Amino acid sequence: MPVRKKWRSAIPAAVIVAGCSALPAWSQTQTDVATAPTHSQLDSQLMQQLLIGEIEARRGQTAAAVQLLLDAARRTREEALFRRATEIALQGRSAEQALLAVQAWRRSLPESLDALRTQLQIDAALNRSDDIQEPLRALLARTPEAERGALIALLPRLLQRMPDRRRSAQTLDAVLAPYAEREGTRVAALVASGRAWLLADDADEALAQVRRAQVAEPQAPGPALLALELMAQRPQAEELVRAYLQAGNADPALRMAYARALMGSQRLADAAAELEQAIRDRPDAAPPRLALGALQLELRQPQAAQATLQRYLELVEGERRSAGDPTQTDEEEAPDGDERVAQGRTQAWLMLSQAAEQLGQYDAAEAWLAHVSDPQRALEVQSRRASLLARQGRLDQARTLLHDAPERDASDARIKLLTEASLLRDARRWEEAFQVLGDAAARFPDDPDLLYEQAMMAEKLGRTDEMEQLLRRVIEIKPDNAHAHNALGYSLADRGLRLPEARRLVQRALELAPGDPFITDSLGWVEYRQGNLEEALRLLRQAYASRPDPEIGAHLGEVLWALGRRDEARRVWTESRGRDAGNDVLRETLARLKVEL
Repeated sequence: MPVRKKWRSAIPAAVIVAGCSALPAWSQTQTDVATAPTHSQLDSQLMQQLLIGEIEARRGQTAAAVQLLLDAARRTREEALFRRATEIALQGRSAEQALLAVQAWRRSLPESLDALRTQLQIDAALNRSDDIQEPLRALLARTPEAERGALIALLPRLLQRMPDRRRSAQTLDAVLAPYAEREGTRVAALVASGRAWLLADDADEALAQVRRAQVAEPQAPGPALLALELMAQRPQAEELVRAYLQAGNADPALRMAYARALMGSQRLADAAAELEQAIRDRPDAAPPRLALGALQLELRQPQAAQATLQRYLELVEGERRSAGDPTQTDEEEAPDGDERVAQGRTQAWLMLSQAAEQLGQYDAAEAWLAHVSDPQRALEVQSRRASLLARQGRLDQARTLLHDAPERDASDARIKLLTEASLLRDARRWEEAFQVLGDAAARFPDDPDLLYEQAMMAEKLGRTDEMEQLLRRVIEIKPDNAHAHNALGYSLADRGLRLPEARRLVQRALELAPGDPFITDSLGWVEYRQGNLEEALRLLRQAYASRPDPEIGAHLGEVLWALGRRDEARRVWTESRGRDAGNDVLRETLARLKVEL
């Protein structure tokens, strides 16, 4: 095969080296690059040749070193020497020499899987799409049938290092075509193809391959897992995830991953349903209960959260006691125990404190906080204590507690300012909250979170022009900020201003955060303001089903009221008031419509 000299200048050395570690499982067979291999055929001539080769490599004479090692490798047919020659070429940043070495390796030892793997990694790093097919086909053919599916699953990870990812996906499809027709490898080949097309930013082709894979084997987790990754770009991929979960014997980890995706999209009711199913499937599994407890708190179901989280702690404690000394205390176990479980316990204590706070059980809330001794969570504990004080009307004391809390870095300072503003907002001291956020924005300029919160306080104060200016600044700094687009669009719609622009802003927010019920609520509100009541009702029902938030309930109830469905409107409003009687939007809606519940 002719050597193309342009490779040395066209491909950065870091890319070549990185490409040769694309698949860690393959590189585990390599020897330590700093140590010359030991050989059973070692005589004085061979020893001298190897020593000179290593000396030449250290001197930077890559070509001479590779030639010496290759000559020794050909004579002895020792695989370790071929591998070492290739390594020296890569260390010397010579793609040409590395390819010559690996090709010689394959000619001398045609059955070597390690040689094939190494050539593939080099070809991928150099974007040799045409040349990669032959070693790829050879490797697949020689891999034992029982291991072939696992190898196929790894191939997209190898090829993603090629700059032209679309071409690499086409290459992979061509190589995997026969395997996509065989029963034992069909699903693995189709899922690998789908992942390669996803890496090539072709979500439609990726989804098509996932559909084919699920039709071939509905209970295989691979297609559902890739569909889960596709949901953010193609919401229709969720149908495939749900079909897998409903087929029976679903992988518990995949159900948990689906629940996390739903939580990320603010579809809390849907996520809670999946976690409840996970608990029914495995009643003694602790992790789903921790996640469900967090959701129940967010949905303002503190009593349910208490029961869920206390059961979580019982299960974790039972596991810990059965695994170790039953007389061991939490403090004795924590330093050497499983870090993930320790963090879960701490999170449960913090959430139980929050649940007690929501129920007005302030002594119980403080008692749960007293369990937390992790210094990394000290600021979080102080913030919760400040919230407890504020809830009891001791806001100034709460602020002092926050001010006195130590700061490890600038991030802690920022969190303290956001927490203080939140306490002031909840106490309806909006002017002071606006000032705190203004001071914070001056200290942390162009921080999108601080600017966004300041915009929300400006809206509370009736400073709509300032709110709009701040939100546009957030969008300028962070164009993919869905919340800023949504807030600006909703504000315009709520005031009946520039409704076409409001629609564009909200639709853009929904593109950035598909399925978010708060953004869907905003779009429903735009439809309502434009007089499209039936479409508004459809969207608001969808949003409320995913996230029964009092503000969404207020909007849904108003559209139902306007449509003359007043009994249903009252039911929705009553549910919403039960979750948060103090919600400003709900109270304003009922007062404006002169409705008494």
